[in-house]
Amino acid sequence: MLNLYITSNNKGEGKTFLTAGLAATMQSLGYATSVYKPIQTNGKVINGFTQSPDLTFIKSIDPYINTHFSYLFKSKAEPLIAAENENEYIDIDFINNEYQKVTINSDCVIIDGDSGLMSPLAPNIQNAELIKKIALPVLLVVTPDKNAINGTLLTIYAAMEKGINIRGVVINNISKDCSKETLTSITRVIEEYSNVKILGLIPHLEDRIIPSELITAVLNGIDIESIFDVKIEKLDMN
Repeated sequence: MLNLYITSNNKGEGKTFLTAGLAATMQSLGYATSVYKPIQTNGKVINGFTQSPDLTFIKSIDPYINTHFSYLFKSKAEPLIAAENENEYIDIDFINNEYQKVTINSDCVIIDGDSGLMSPLAPNIQNAELIKKIALPVLLVVTPDKNAINGTLLTIYAAMEKGINIRGVVINNISKDCSKETLTSITRVIEEYSNVKILGLIPHLEDRIIPSELITAVLNGIDIESIFDVKIEKLDMN
């Protein structure tokens, strides 16, 4: 099963960017790929309709990727607060059922999480409970800032405590100013203090992203086979 849940320590670390890159890459390798966004906050009103900016971005990278969401909120707040602001209730059983439907016609489903592992979704329910309900391995995306090690280890330890499988970590949005020594240190410490491997390094790409460049960055910078736990013959042919 080539399905994966993507999360991060905090908002703004590139979950949707990485989701788009992985989805477009898997699609290019011949897998029918879907992206499921269970909860979208910060929805944008365009021509009188609220739209998912994250799924719109993914479609701009590859219009053939199937996309789906379940909850769409205008607020930028954490999902629990966004739902309360709009008199909604986030039901993780409903999300799980929706996810199962998405899998029917897909070889690969990537779930783009809206928030971090411990973010509340509903009273007494955190994002971790949703991940356990869906029962998917997690890919953690982080940026190489001064809090990368602490935040990543906290997320990994919390996942272990909750019985969640962290498949690996991808360090994203690496600027040209980020030294090789910094990346080596972050990688070494995360792997040394956890049982989780760094499975990819993605450089900063310009705001106007060319799909082919994003796919190239993923293929060159990420261990696709380890992330999806599959042998891909086309990769061996490259």
